Amino acid sequence: MSVLKDLGVPIFKAGGMPAIDLSTFVLSVGGLIKEKRLFSWQDILTMPKSKVNSRLTSVSGWSVRADWEGIKWDDFLRQLSLDPEGNYVRFSTVGGSYTTVVGLKDLENPRVLLAYGVNGGWIEPEYGGPLRMVIPNLWGYKSCKWLGVINFIDQMGGGYWEDRGYTRSGIIEPGFTFDINTKTRRPIPGGEVTEF
Repeated sequence: MSVLKDLGVPIFKAGGMPAIDLSTFVLSVGGLIKEKRLFSWQDILTMPKSKVNSRLTSVSGWSVRADWEGIKWDDFLRQLSLDPEGNYVRFSTVGGSYTTVVGLKDLENPRVLLAYGVNGGWIEPEYGGPLRMVIPNLWGYKSCKWLGVINFIDQMGGGYWEDRGYTRSGIIEPGFTFDINTKTRRPIPGGEVTEF
């Protein structure tokens, strides 16, 4: 059992949870880049691995801190040759039932990760495994689970939750959140939660 299950982190499966076979898994990367790339699971595991301690904060009122493991966004970008007009990124699940768009500027946070591990174990399918985004400076709905497609695009667009009324920016707003780690309600000032 993972730390996320141990802590009782809520499980959301917006758009449904795809069945993913690691032997055939492919992360497809395209759009405004010089050359489309396909990465197998083995390709992903051979990329530089990092561990980042950060919070995932949900617009639904909770936040969890963990040691996330995977590929830093900056390290991932080094595998690609971007076109200069590709200023936004559309992340989609395997099968495409869930999408979200994030600006490249928001992905400059050094704690943004293509994550496959948490606290020394694999991220379980219920929590977005085998591969998910962790973007701690934005609401959790921007951290696409079951990541299967990354497309670089030239403008902000909608997404699963954005088309249902959530903000396109995904910026964490001031208010209160329930800290799952300590089981306490805490104030947050807005932006990435780093105070606790």
